[in-house]
Amino acid sequence: MKTREQKQKDLDALTEKLKNASSAMIVGFNKMTVPKDQELRNQLREAGVQYEVVKNTLARKAAEGTPFEQAAEHFKGVTAIAIGEGEPVNLSKAISKFSKANPDVFTFKVGIVEGKVVALKDVEAIASLPSKEELISKIMFLINCQAQRLVTVLSAVPRNLAIVVKQIGDQKGGETA
Repeated sequence: MKTREQKQKDLDALTEKLKNASSAMIVGFNKMTVPKDQELRNQLREAGVQYEVVKNTLARKAAEGTPFEQAAEHFKGVTAIAIGEGEPVNLSKAISKFSKANPDVFTFKVGIVEGKVVALKDVEAIASLPSKEELISKIMFLINCQAQRLVTVLSAVPRNLAIVVKQIGDQKGGETA
């Protein structure tokens, strides 16, 4: 049995996590086996997400005064929270992927992304977006592509001039021979 101090520490820790989080997904599960739970935890860990099973009353108290307070009504039944501190795309991809693969044991309750409540269809839409790194890479490619084209066009003029001079030289050389 936990003491009052231990419960307060747990409450403070969860409150701090929720304050620092940019997004969180509240999920439920039923008849989940240990291997499936480990699979979910590994996928979330790879995505840089914190995941923990929480008591509903503890979660409701921790959510007070945070953007996650709007989701307090969803803390019913067996509940777990996946908390992401970075961009929500990685968290959404991991939850969406596991939810589709295991609909019989895993249920999505609600998500909070940057202070807004989102449904499963919204999470799937977010999951389909490219990550921030992918977007930066695409933009850099487009910028670099234009620069390469400009260099090609600018170098074509002297190259073409050299070809014309060589052809004229070959013609004059052929006439004298």
